Amino acid sequence: MKDVLGYRAKFGVLGPSTNTIVQPEFDEMRPAGVTNHYSRIVIENAKAVSNDSFMAGTKMIDEGTEEAVRGVLTCAPDYLVMGMSAVTFYGGAKGAEAWKKRIETFSGLRISMGSESLIAAMEAIGGIKKVAFLSPYFPVANKEVENYLSDYGYETVRDIPLQRPSWLSIAETPFSMSRDTVKKLDSDDVDAIIQVGTNLCMARLAPKLELELGKPVIAINTSTYWHALRAYGITDKVSGFGRLLEEF
Repeated sequence: MKDVLGYRAKFGVLGPSTNTIVQPEFDEMRPAGVTNHYSRIVIENAKAVSNDSFMAGTKMIDEGTEEAVRGVLTCAPDYLVMGMSAVTFYGGAKGAEAWKKRIETFSGLRISMGSESLIAAMEAIGGIKKVAFLSPYFPVANKEVENYLSDYGYETVRDIPLQRPSWLSIAETPFSMSRDTVKKLDSDDVDAIIQVGTNLCMARLAPKLELELGKPVIAINTSTYWHALRAYGITDKVSGFGRLLEEF
């Protein structure tokens, strides 16, 4: 028997309990017959006021991931999706692969995560070698993203860490700030602009900027959900979120 709503796939989505953006953005991208089941990694609203405190906060999220996996497994999901991106970049390509293997071994399921989804997205779009990116992170975490991208041959021309002061404040980032930051990043010397940090709301804004700038603007939640759908064999095109879900 099939789940009456998730008759094509039930996705177990893992994310921090303070994250209020992943769940609604993923649900907006959901094709008929696919359901998302958000499992919260319980944390407090950490005040990320320095490089050290930001990294410590993300480590706590990492340490709580397996408990969230245990919770979502009770609804018998078919596939897992990581709704927190920072830890999936740590340690470069090898660190990300080790993290993925750990979660897949623990759960017995495959998982899509932000870091690998960005690489897959850029490969699908093609013609991308030099990038710029924004994040709600602090500089130390941006460096981890840059190192990860370099492992796959992508050069980071420039990046801007917004240094949001708490986990909740990331979701409170006004669209005007994100838009202005993308404009600061853009120049003829970059082929694409990337946004990381899953609690930063960009899924609807990115395609608008993509049209304005005439180059790919890839939002982390869009690339992650696109990757999950395609990895699970669901090829539906979804409009309103840019080229990834509309063309690839």
